[in-house]
Amino acid sequence: MTHVTVSRYIEHLMRKRLAPKTVNCHLNGIRQFYHYLRDEEGVMITNPIKKTHRQKISQPLPRHLRDDQVERFFQAIQGARDRAMFMLMLRCGLRVEEVAQLTIGVLDVQRRTILVEDGKGGKDRVVYMSHDALQALAAYLRVRPPSRSRKIFLAEKKPCQGQPISIRGIQRRMETYARRAKLKVSCHHLRHTMATQLLNADADLCTIQDLLGHSQVKTTQRYCRISNLKVQRDYFKAMEVIRQQTAGHPNNA
Repeated sequence: MTHVTVSRYIEHLMRKRLAPKTVNCHLNGIRQFYHYLRDEEGVMITNPIKKTHRQKISQPLPRHLRDDQVERFFQAIQGARDRAMFMLMLRCGLRVEEVAQLTIGVLDVQRRTILVEDGKGGKDRVVYMSHDALQALAAYLRVRPPSRSRKIFLAEKKPCQGQPISIRGIQRRMETYARRAKLKVSCHHLRHTMATQLLNADADLCTIQDLLGHSQVKTTQRYCRISNLKVQRDYFKAMEVIRQQTAGHPNNA
């Protein structure tokens, strides 16, 4: 197989209207097969799949909830545990897996901080709890059943009752409340909502980057493209300055 053959194969897949992600999966299978021939079978062969063959995958803008949708969602929630879990996602920007892995030892109630250990990319970071997030967490801890587990959030139904709740368990609770509230919302949407709300409140982009645990600021910058309130404020503020600077100019008469 040559580079030309690979290009023709890609064209064939595209004519079949396969998505770029699916095309990349096909190419990755070929790439891995050639790795196997070289590394396991000792075949002296050149891998025909190059980085340039990879199809560009569009990245949709992160979705977030409007304020009224946030209210609807939390009105649908029942139970102190679930309210605390989703409040930590909304106010602290925690990922669903980070909520599932939280332990008692990472909480600092006095400083209102949470140490997120081994987050995405194996990084630790510190996040802060708003007043309502701290209240929701405290309300759950008061009724949390005794357990030998150090994990904060426990399953409440048999056969896993008293054991740490799984990531899928949290996602199922999200799906239940999304149906009740008649919203299209996932755990990650709450994290996106926090970022968008902070940006609209004029929080510094680097601050948001640190709170979310993004490795690169360009990941955080994606929120700028959907933060319409901030863009709107910046526009009218700048236009007012321009108007005042050009007031009295002959061309404005």
